[in-house]
Parts: sequence; C-alpha cells; structure tokens
Amino acid sequence: MNQRNLTLHSSLPKAADDSDSFIDIDRLIAIVIRRAGSVALCVAATVTLAVVYLLFATAQYTSMTQILLDDDIAKYAQDPTPVASAQQVDMQIASAVEILKSNELALRVVDAEKLQDNETILDPAQSPAALIKSGMKLLVSALAPGGPPATEDDARNARRQKAAALLQDAVAVSRVNRSSVLAVSFRSTDKLLAARITKAYANAYLNDQLNANFDATESASVWLQQRLADLRERSQQAALDVAKFKSENGLTSANGELMSEQQLADLNKQLIVAQADSASASARYNQFKSIVDLGPDSAVNNAAISSGQTDNTVIQDLRTRYISVNKREQEVTTNFGEDHPQAVALRAEKQDLTRQIYQELQQLTSSYRNEFEVARSREASLRQNIEHLTGKNSEADRSIVQLNDLEQRATALKTLYESYLGKYEEASQQQSFPIAKARVISEAGVPVSPSSPKKTMTLGLAIVLGLMAGGALTAFQEFRERFFRVEGDVRTILGLKFLGYLPLIGKPPREGKLFRPRANPALDPAEATADSGATFERIMRVVLEAPRSIFAETLRNAKLASDVMFQGKSDRVIGVVSAMPGEGKSTTAANFAALLASSGKRTLLIDADLRNPGLTRMLKTPPKQGLVEAVLGEVPWASAVKVDPVTKLAILPVLPNDHLMHTSELLASQGMFNLMENARKMFDYIVVDLAPLGPVIDAKAFAPQVDGFLFVTEWGSTPTSVVRDLLNAEPQIKSKILGVILNKTDMTELGKFTNFGGTERYRHKYVSYYTEETPKKREPAKAGA
Repeated sequence: MNQRNLTLHSSLPKAADDSDSFIDIDRLIAIVIRRAGSVALCVAATVTLAVVYLLFATAQYTSMTQILLDDDIAKYAQDPTPVASAQQVDMQIASAVEILKSNELALRVVDAEKLQDNETILDPAQSPAALIKSGMKLLVSALAPGGPPATEDDARNARRQKAAALLQDAVAVSRVNRSSVLAVSFRSTDKLLAARITKAYANAYLNDQLNANFDATESASVWLQQRLADLRERSQQAALDVAKFKSENGLTSANGELMSEQQLADLNKQLIVAQADSASASARYNQFKSIVDLGPDSAVNNAAISSGQTDNTVIQDLRTRYISVNKREQEVTTNFGEDHPQAVALRAEKQDLTRQIYQELQQLTSSYRNEFEVARSREASLRQNIEHLTGKNSEADRSIVQLNDLEQRATALKTLYESYLGKYEEASQQQSFPIAKARVISEAGVPVSPSSPKKTMTLGLAIVLGLMAGGALTAFQEFRERFFRVEGDVRTILGLKFLGYLPLIGKPPREGKLFRPRANPALDPAEATADSGATFERIMRVVLEAPRSIFAETLRNAKLASDVMFQGKSDRVIGVVSAMPGEGKSTTAANFAALLASSGKRTLLIDADLRNPGLTRMLKTPPKQGLVEAVLGEVPWASAVKVDPVTKLAILPVLPNDHLMHTSELLASQGMFNLMENARKMFDYIVVDLAPLGPVIDAKAFAPQVDGFLFVTEWGSTPTSVVRDLLNAEPQIKSKILGVILNKTDMTELGKFTNFGGTERYRHKYVSYYTEETPKKREPAKAGA
C-alpha cells in the first residue's frame, strides 16, 4: 500500500503544508482519535478518585434562610432619611454580612441553643484527611510540655469559644444578586440541627439589631438629658446678661432696634429725597437761565420745552401764535414781497410775540431759582442733623459691639438648646420602638437531601478534570512524538522517496485479514538465537509465502525503484542500511533478495555486517569460510557462497571473528573491490546487508562500490533527528538512497497517525488487493520483521 513509483527522491520536493488556517481541525481530530486511550485512562482515573471520595466523604446538610434589610419598616416612627447612594447601600449590606459572620453573633447562637455541650458541633464526623490532621495535632500536643490544669470555668468557656468558631466556619452569608436580601446558610451532618441553627442565626441578628437600637437610644437619651440641663442654665444666664447690659448703657430699642439707629435711618432716607429734589430744581433753573441769557431773539427758538419740565401754558400758546404768524408772513412775502403792508404788520406782530415769550421765560427762571434755593437749604439742614446724630451715636459704638456679642451668644445657646431638646424627645420615643430594620422573608427549612458531596457535580467535575488531564497528557505525548509514522514524515523530514511499510509480523490486524505469514521470523537477525527456532529459510521466505501481502508489495516497490534508477544497467549493487541496530535491515535484505531471486534474477546476498553478522547466524549449517576469507584471498570467493535450493539465492556469509578490528578497511580494500567486480559479472543483483550508520563507519567505507541504498528505519521507534543527522553527515550515502522503508509497522495503529485525506486512513479499502495465504500447518508467531 501507499507506493510511489514515479520519480527518484532527488526530484521530490518536500511536502508543503496545505493548511491555510491557523488551527488545523483535521489534525486535531486525528490527534484526539489517536490519543483516545490516554484521555480515557485519565478520565477513568479521575472518576475512580471521585467515586472513592464519594464513598468516604461525610454527608453535609445545608439549611438556608433569607433576611431583608428594610429601612421602610421604621418610617412611621422615625423621620424619613435621605435616599442613600449605591455605595452607601453596598457598605450597609457588607456591614450586615460581617455582623452575621462575627464571633459575637456566633457566641449568642451558642448560648441561645446551648451548643457548647452539643457533640455534633464539637466533634463532627471527619474525613480521612481531617483525621490524619487531627492525629498529628494530638501527637504534637502530647509531645509539647503541658501547662497547669484548666478550671471548670475555663473549660466551659473554651468549649463555648470552640463551638462559636465551628459555627463561624460552617455558616455562609451572601448577598442575593443586587438586592438588599442576605442569604444565611448553615451546614451540618445533622439536618435538624442545621435548620435549628439557621433559625437561631436569623433570630440572633434581629435581636442584635433591636438591642443595638435600644442601647444607642438609651445612651443618647442619658447624654442628651445631661447636656440639656447645662444648656438651659447657660442660655438663661446669657439672656439676663443682654438685658442687664442694655439697662446699664441706656440702649433702648423698639422693634428689635435701638432708637438712635432708627432716627439715623429716617434722616438718611429724608436726605436722599432732599438731594434728589435739589438736583432736579438746579437742573430746571440752569436750563431756563441759559435760555434767558441768550436774549429775546433766541428765546423763541429755545422756548420749545417739554410739558414735563414746565406746566406754563402761556408760553405754549404764545409760541403757537408765533409759529402761525411766521407762516403767514412767509406766505405773504413769497406772494407779494417784503414791502407789502400786510407783511410789515405780520413782522411787527412777531416781534411783539417774541417780547412776550421772553418775559414769560424770565418769570419762570426767577421761580425755579427760588425753588432751587429752598431745596438746597433743606438738604443742608438734614446734613447738619445727621452729623449731629452720628456724632452722638459714635459714643455708643463700643457698647453696641459688646451688646451684639452678648446677643449672638444668647441666640446661639438658645438655638442649641432647642435642637438638643428635639433630639432628646426623638430618642425617648425611639427607645420604645420594638421593630428592627430587618425581617425574615424565607424561613429556614429542614433539608431533604445532602448538599455535600454533590454526586453529579463531583462526577461531572471529575470527568472535566480527567479530560483536561488527558488533554495535557495528549499534548505532552504529541510534543514528544519524534518518530517516523507516515509517508509524509519521510518526505518532509528527510526529503527522500518513500517506498512503503513493512508490517509487524506476528500481530494480526484487527480490520480485515491483510497479511499473516506461515511463520513468524525474528524482529532482527541479530536478536535471533538457536533456541528460538528462527532459521534463514523461514526469514527469507516471508515474502514468498505471502506474495500478495503488504510486506511483499513494499519490497516490489523497492525493486521497481531500483529498476527505474538503474535502467539499462546489467548488474546492480544495492546496499541495505539503517540508522540504529535492531531496526530489521537484515530481515528486509533477506526478503528483498529472495524476492529478486524468485523473479528469475541472478541474485547474490552478502552479509557485510562484519561485527554483528545476523544473517550468517541464522543459517542452518554454520559456514566454514566466508566473506573475510574471500577478501583476504585465503579462499576463492565462489567457494564461500551458499545457494538456497528453493529460491536459487546465492548467499555469501561471514564467519564471526572477534579479533577482526578494522572492518571498515577490509570493506574498502582492493580485495573487496575485486570480489565485487567478479560478482557483478555473474549476478544481476547484489544485495549487501551493511552495518548500521550510527555505531560504525563500515557502510560509509563500502559506499563507493554500491549503486543504490535501501534505507530501513523502525516505525515509531527511531527518532527522526537521529536519522536526519546521520544522513546529512553522510552525503555520499544519502545521494544514493533509492528510498526509505518503514519497518515493524503496526498496521492497526497506522491510520491514527495520519490526517483526514491521508492514504493510510483508507487502507481498509485495500483488502481486496491483499490476500491471506496460509499454509496447512502454521507455526506460532514469536517476533516481528
């Protein structure tokens, strides 16, 4: 499956990331499917812990009551208070919450319900963790030096304080949304006790509010009564001091003011009126005097005075006549000339009217002058009186200042006394008001089911935590995923051609019967032993016993890659290498050579892993001579070759030699070169099983004589960085690699490591192309290829 037979790896571009989104949903789904077992394991672990917790946890019952903080309850007995701001309301509710949580209120509940002797409160059932903690405390107290024995009163008070502390720990107070309602709840192992203590808390809070109001008003009444007596005496004495000072200094008053002050105010008002009259008279006199001073000729033109300034109708009539005569005179002069008798008569009449108007203006000017002199005289008289009275009052200024000070003090004491008297009466009335500014709107009931532990929520939380832990474990596993899993890893990381997967032999697939060989060869020839029964005949016939399997198809793809690359070349040397030992390169080399031989090609398989000749150890009959002897010229190389009677595959083994030190020099020697030249003349394919690249440099030394390499790496085991670094360090080998084979592939898990759309996910559709060929007698599987 998943074969690519088109071009060589040198022309293969690296796979590009076709994901154009920030989050690859397909990849995430693939990861979830792949790591579903880890997630399920974490969920099972957390659910198990949750079940254990639920089995050993002590059931707790919670009873709740609700208290409304209502200032309107006392509105009929108290003055209305201004509307509080949101911040003030929050502070009031927060204060109520702290009062309910306080030690003082807990002590009141303990005393009211006699809880200092209640064993359910003092010695509740404890969890295993709490029991361990209590045991440690007892051990510490036993080792610590003891004090003097406590008295009975001290012991009773200690139990009382302990009960109050336990109540504080078990009570919960919270505000209901943004309302003025407080929810008070108490939890206990006894449902009846929980309801009783919750009711006791509500009653204790209401009584606390009543007692606080009563104590506050009582203390205020006592203090106000003492202050009122002192203020009454001081206010009376201040009033007497004011009366005595007035009588001693002759400071009589009327309507609350001194007589001298009233007289001075009246004179100032009269002076203001006189000043106005004098100014008005002066203005009229000066106006008319200026008109008269201009002479008779100008009197007529300046006599146009408004009626508001004078009420002399004579001037008005004379002026009217003058205007009429002047008009007639102009008409006659225009029509008949200036010398006309009528014009002369009219001019004489105008002069007479002018004289009369001027005389009237002179009379009015004299009259206004008299008025001006009278107003000025009156103003001067008022000024003299004010100056006289002001001088007289200045002598009493010092006395008035002292009098004002005494009156202010008397007024302040009187006002303060009246204020305190009102507060005293209000406090006296509120002292007997029997209602608190709070009320219970929801009575505490007996709980019917335990509130803790909550089984559904605990299990749900355990599942969520398990999923989170599974997600974290999955992320950790994915970040640590540094192995070759799918075809895309080979192309992306190494930039090499991918030839296919070699399944893990001996582990039957779950989905379809794709491949199940007759026998199960060893994972690697180096790991095989004589006791395991693994022979060379069995290991090299895996590809022959299942010719239509995934195993055989991958090796055929490798053959095709070599045919394409070496087209027209009669002899081909193909080396099989791996990065690390134990990756199955020897198994791959044996089966690849068997495939070539079974196709009719003259094939020679050389075991060139001189330090660890795994293929040679699998031969049924140990050889007496091999590759080393042939290279050194001790024996003809053809005499060291063994031939498999079934496949006609020629095999050149290696005798194990612990004293052979310079294996790389042997493989690069002239003798090895001559051997390969002779072998090329006799065989179409020469498959060489070389040592891994990581431990030794044998493959590097033999590389010049190899036409192409098949690189074998173990699926899900060999780190990608190791393979990449080794190949980058050996460009001579990397340039000749025909392709990469992923060995020991778990085909049942392969589809989980590819995204949607990957060919590995659709391998179940390839069943019709792969058949299971099972002989009549099957041997038990023991290892994988």
